[in-house]
Amino acid sequence: MIYLLLSIFCGAMVSISMRLSEGKVKSKLCMIATNYLTCLTVAWGLMGFQNVFPAEEGIIETLGMGTFNGFFYMLALIMNQYNISRNGVVLSSVFSKMGGLLIPLLVSILIFREAPTMFQFIGFVLSVVSVIMLNYRKDGIGAGGSFKLSLFALLVAEGCAGIMSKVFNETGNSILASNFLFFTFGTAFLFCVIVILFKKERPGKNELMYGVMIGLPNFMGSRFVLKALESVPAVVVYPSRSVGTIVVITLVGMLIFKERLTKQQLVAMAVILAALILLNL
Repeated sequence: MIYLLLSIFCGAMVSISMRLSEGKVKSKLCMIATNYLTCLTVAWGLMGFQNVFPAEEGIIETLGMGTFNGFFYMLALIMNQYNISRNGVVLSSVFSKMGGLLIPLLVSILIFREAPTMFQFIGFVLSVVSVIMLNYRKDGIGAGGSFKLSLFALLVAEGCAGIMSKVFNETGNSILASNFLFFTFGTAFLFCVIVILFKKERPGKNELMYGVMIGLPNFMGSRFVLKALESVPAVVVYPSRSVGTIVVITLVGMLIFKERLTKQQLVAMAVILAALILLNL
């Protein structure tokens, strides 16, 4: 359970660090690339700065899963940054966590046959209800009265990235966990560099500083999720991580960034707390 709590904290720190970077970086792509370079370096360090392709069973499959994961990691982080600047840290984080909740959970239930208990199922339903309540307006959900395409893209990207942690946990070689993350972040870094070269952007000191600030919790959050999945069912890990992170981010948004919530959204926070309790019964 400690790994699950640590993953919640790290997930919140990623969004908070992004929020802090607003208006202070000229190239968001360079900041994101620095983030992935930081993750890549930490993963390589955990591998002893060698053994990228060790003689272990499943290394080719690990490379494939890491490459898939890396593409969607990059896409999810870019969409998260894009939405934070336009829709606020709370709304963007909600869609991000909803994607990381729904898609991996459905895969866990339908493919890996993880059956939630009655309490966990109710907790899952309450998690989804709370996400909707946080953003519901009489004229629709979210700004402008509808789901924005950018928010939907964020939801899908987060979901696809979240899938691979469960897939690796079920089918991969646990000895290659650091290699899996190395390939994940290496792929994401490569894609970022290609786009940066195409746009001819250059990193400054702020891009490097905030990139490291994002990268450290980003890597550790991913590692903690893998560790949590070793001992806690996915039907508990994904919903708890999603709604738990929402609570932390929302509290920080209110206390530090002065983002105000409506009475309805405050009720939704109470629903989230109830969901967390049920998910862990």
